[in-house]
Amino acid sequence: MRVSLSQQSSLLTLLFRVSLIFHEDCTVVTEVGALFCLLLFDEVSRMDMWSVNASNKPSSPSVFSLPVSVFRRYHLPVHVLGHHAVSPYSIVLPLSADCLALKPVSDMLRIAWNLSWYHGSDNLLKEMSSETKIQECLDTLQLSSEDTLALKMTHTASGLKDCLHSIVQAAAHREVRAAVTRMSFYLLNDRLSLKGGAGPCGVTLKSLAWHTALHRFLQVLPACTEDEKLLIDIIHFLNKLLKEQRKNSSVELLNWLLELLLRHSPNPLLDLLVLAESQAQEETDDIRTAVRQELQKELIALYNTLLLSFMAVTDRKCLELFYVFQTQLALKLLQCLRVTDAPHFYGLPSLERTLRGMAHLTAFPGWSSHSPLTKPLEICVKYLSGLLEVITSFYVERGGNAMSFMGKGVTKSTVLCLLHLSHEMMAQAQSSEWLSLWFLPLGSHSEEHAPTQQGLAWLIPLWVDRDPEVRFTSLGLGSALTTLETGCVALASSCQNISGGLWGTVVNILLDQSECSMVRREAAFILQNLLVIPMPSVIIKDYTWQGPCVHDEDSGLSLMGKPALQALLYHCHFYEHLTQMVKHCYLGRYTFDVNCSALVGTSEGSDLNGLDESFKFWRGPSRMSNQDRDPSSLSTSETMVTPSSESAEFSPLVTLAAPLPEASHDQFVAQGQQETVSPRLPRDSSLAAPLPRQCVFVTPPLLSAVCSLLDSLLVIAPGDTASAFRQARLLELLCSIADAALIEMCVQELKAPLPSSPPVEHTQAQVSFLLEYLSSLSRLLQSCLLVDPDLVTQNKLLKPLITNVIGVLTICTKDVLDVELISAFYQTWTHLFNLLATLLRKAGAASLPSVTMGLAKHWVAVIDMFCRCVGLSTTCPTLSTASLQFLSILLTEEAKRHLRDKDKTSLCHSPTMTSLLDTTQENQKSLERLNEVIIQCYEGKPSRDVLKRVAADALMSLLAVSRRAQKLALKADLIDNCMEQMKHINAQLSLDSLRPRKAALRKKEDGFIKELSITMQLLRNCLYQNEECKEAALEAHLVPVLHSLWPWLLMDDSLMQIALQLLCVYTANFPNGCSSLCWSSYGQYPVQAACRGAPGSSLMLCVLKLASQMPLENTAVQQMVFMFLSNLALSHDCKGVIQKSNFLQNFLSVTLPKRGNKHLSNLTILWLKLLLNISFGEDGQQMILRLDGCLDLLTEMSKYKHKSSPYIPLLIFHNICFSPANKPKILANEKVISVLAACLESKNQNAQRIGAAALWALIHNYQKAKTILKNPSIKRRVDEAYSSARKTFSDSEETPLNAYYLKCLENLVQLLNSS
Repeated sequence: MRVSLSQQSSLLTLLFRVSLIFHEDCTVVTEVGALFCLLLFDEVSRMDMWSVNASNKPSSPSVFSLPVSVFRRYHLPVHVLGHHAVSPYSIVLPLSADCLALKPVSDMLRIAWNLSWYHGSDNLLKEMSSETKIQECLDTLQLSSEDTLALKMTHTASGLKDCLHSIVQAAAHREVRAAVTRMSFYLLNDRLSLKGGAGPCGVTLKSLAWHTALHRFLQVLPACTEDEKLLIDIIHFLNKLLKEQRKNSSVELLNWLLELLLRHSPNPLLDLLVLAESQAQEETDDIRTAVRQELQKELIALYNTLLLSFMAVTDRKCLELFYVFQTQLALKLLQCLRVTDAPHFYGLPSLERTLRGMAHLTAFPGWSSHSPLTKPLEICVKYLSGLLEVITSFYVERGGNAMSFMGKGVTKSTVLCLLHLSHEMMAQAQSSEWLSLWFLPLGSHSEEHAPTQQGLAWLIPLWVDRDPEVRFTSLGLGSALTTLETGCVALASSCQNISGGLWGTVVNILLDQSECSMVRREAAFILQNLLVIPMPSVIIKDYTWQGPCVHDEDSGLSLMGKPALQALLYHCHFYEHLTQMVKHCYLGRYTFDVNCSALVGTSEGSDLNGLDESFKFWRGPSRMSNQDRDPSSLSTSETMVTPSSESAEFSPLVTLAAPLPEASHDQFVAQGQQETVSPRLPRDSSLAAPLPRQCVFVTPPLLSAVCSLLDSLLVIAPGDTASAFRQARLLELLCSIADAALIEMCVQELKAPLPSSPPVEHTQAQVSFLLEYLSSLSRLLQSCLLVDPDLVTQNKLLKPLITNVIGVLTICTKDVLDVELISAFYQTWTHLFNLLATLLRKAGAASLPSVTMGLAKHWVAVIDMFCRCVGLSTTCPTLSTASLQFLSILLTEEAKRHLRDKDKTSLCHSPTMTSLLDTTQENQKSLERLNEVIIQCYEGKPSRDVLKRVAADALMSLLAVSRRAQKLALKADLIDNCMEQMKHINAQLSLDSLRPRKAALRKKEDGFIKELSITMQLLRNCLYQNEECKEAALEAHLVPVLHSLWPWLLMDDSLMQIALQLLCVYTANFPNGCSSLCWSSYGQYPVQAACRGAPGSSLMLCVLKLASQMPLENTAVQQMVFMFLSNLALSHDCKGVIQKSNFLQNFLSVTLPKRGNKHLSNLTILWLKLLLNISFGEDGQQMILRLDGCLDLLTEMSKYKHKSSPYIPLLIFHNICFSPANKPKILANEKVISVLAACLESKNQNAQRIGAAALWALIHNYQKAKTILKNPSIKRRVDEAYSSARKTFSDSEETPLNAYYLKCLENLVQLLNSS
């Protein structure tokens, strides 16, 4: 048969014509390509032609192959081996003279010689067109007229110019149509070439004035059939041209077309869509009618292509024209919907074309809002009326398509338009009253006396349609309507006569293993919307939303609300089904290996291949917009089915199983049944059926919807849902689906596609679906962390999860060009950062090591990722905010860990954030860039911007943890900039204080106070344990600036606390900084501060005055003041100021605890710590001794205890005893001596050491002390302590402190026993 068919040129021409007509349908083109392979290469494929052995001997056939030139030139649908017609390794002998004399050879040589002589076809054609021709070669090398014509026709530029010239000079329709057809063939030649980008025809057309040549044919209405045929050809050419330039649309071409379409009457391109009633009545000629229908078909195809061309347009003028055109086209298509064809023509094709055009149009948000005469909602209402009329006429009233496929395309497009229309009405309507317009009366026409009931029951039969796309879209429509509470109530009331009600129906669809994934996904969205509305736990009368209702026929028990929901989930084995779904998730791009034996109940009429059209690529929600969208709110507003002109043979894997049995309308709306009981689950419900054993695959988009549904369930019933998660191990299974390596592999394919790589659109779709799943999973895990952190912090789940999350975050998307895919990555990264931040907040101690380990493995990529995300503060602020928040929390937890492990000696060498930031050498430049980007983000944002505060928090945490970051901040002039900012704030506050107090002014002042707080906190962390930065702050006059701000600090306790923290850090181990507080500084201060006391001549005196006047209830500021003074007490200059100010006299007024209380107050402990620091120097010890009654007060205080510092009075005595000048005063105080001697009998070793050291210091080189200390009581205590210590501390237990204690006692004994 192949031999006979391959000889029929008419068949080959017919196949080629079919492939051209259906070139957008990849399925048809694939089948035609396969037929061409079998027919054209029949001899190669026949076994008797290429088998090595004789036909009568059994042998394995040789490898089938095709000539290399064949599969280089054509897009073959199969992969085959290739062979050279002539081996490239063979020696080619020169042709003989006889061969050269052959006409084909001579023609080839002549053309090749001329092309070489004139250096290409351009120069050759230019020479041929010139009037003066010079004889430069032999006559045998002169081109003939046939050669000249062939060169002109095959050269694209000259051919197109000739076409345009023919159009301009044409005298009849036929010449113009021929020229336009030739131009279409040039476009086809570009399409067939294997080169990427614009072909020669597209490039040439951009430089030619072809608009002018065709413009005159598009300005007037056709007057006859020939005019219409010509217009068809021109529109067909424009449609092809738009398709070729869709990826890189020409703004000039789009503007020209839009100006044509928006011109005032006559406007043939829009007017011809709708026939006037007189024209429709006059059309009795079948040929004229067919031509008119073909013209309408081409017009709608052009508009569909034009709409798709605007997906990536950014030109403002072009977009403004496009918006107006959208609404004008919408009104025209609405007129088309109401005009019928001639009576003897069946109107379905025309209606289907109109609806397909409406589906393209309504997919754009805001398509109804650009009419100067008609309000958007009015247009939507007219659309709704027409579409509901179509859906009831072609579907509901005819019992669906259970008996016929007629109207299948009409139903599909109508439901899709309704889906788009629902979202347009949501956007345009001010309230939810528009939902009532969607209600249709129920009941058959024969029921004259039955009361009609408004509802959405017309939508339910579409959920079990034969076509999966109709089921998918109609469920999406239900999902859209149930985003409103009124929609949920209306849909639930419309399902009262259905067994199981709305809840049982939707759960049944979701858990139906024979249903495809995209349909089940929309059912999950409906369930999620139903769960959003609060439902009661008990039955409440007159309550709008009762939730599900379950009735047990055996016990007569009815449940409503949350108990009914739990019973429903238990009854249908909900979580067991979900577990099976997750286990059979398919992450690949395609699947063709279908085990038909697993298909139960497949009838003879069910065609699995017939579902191919339903599995085409639909736009996922993460690829619909550049805006960040919450995956928990995803619905089919963002899952529009791409029209057939765009859809390829891509089929994200769905469950290929037996189709659902057809259900008539009566199965869902039981006529005449007056059920008064609530919907119930029958005992034989399919929901309670055991889990099927057949292998069923689901897709990541379905699992994304499931994650969002589980998130909603976790909110409604946190305890029960968390328990179900544990029992089913559901979170572990869901996390196991996440695969960073797969996403990275797909991204690599997009960056550098191989010849065998699948189409780019398919790979982009796969990546989008996987990213969408990760976003939904991260939202679910965040909710789990809020409910019960133990659900996520298990080692089996946590470590692989963190590895995958960090793997996705570090995927390099630098060379990915698709804007929507980059937006999907940004959205997913945002959710992943939020997940890690929540994990560290709720379980920081448990998760920090795993997070740090994961970051360390990809540290260079992590730093680059942070730099990129933070740098997106303008284009993607949500991602920038999320990354900065995660970084801030991560470094804060690192600082907490450092404090926890400060006194621990760990042998573990696991990396820490501090070590990664400060000791890693290979990423110094990246860290510099990160520091620079964060500082730029902080300094470049206005004070009220949320991102400025987030950047400040991240910068604070970074400076607190990393010494290298402090140096980089110093290098970037952060300290100087902060000082300038503080000066500016002081000037603004002082200026505003002179104006009358108003609410707006007070709000502005609060903004300055917040900004000042952030600035001081940044300075505090930048100066922390960094002497170089403290020197820079000293040079920048930190103390004088704070002195000038002191009145404002006095007005705000939180601001004062931050300022004191800054001063504490500044003066710690920095004598120059302490001395700077004693310098005199002057400034102007607002009047309002006078009530709290104006500053003195130095900041030191201001602090002392604050400490002496501090109320007892303000413990936070009080503690910071004394901590600051404790730092200053180590400075000689500061101690001099303290002494002159008589500040220490306030210590004598400290009250001791009353009877029964054995603990000192916090204020007393603060005073003791200050005195301890003062006692480190002899000048300070003299200051203490000059206080009358100070030693007695300290003696009394030593009798009390305190948890954090129990022996501070003893330490003060210890320090004073070391100065020879102080010894007489100490020896003169018997209470002090008795306290020190009593320490030797203390049970605490620290007290023993302090007492022994103080007594040894007193007696050393001071003879008078020997006399006093030789008291029998004291000497007895020393001897007993020494003998006890020698027995207690053996050599093995001897430590430096114990050895020092023994040495003190030994010297005491020797000195006391000596004469």
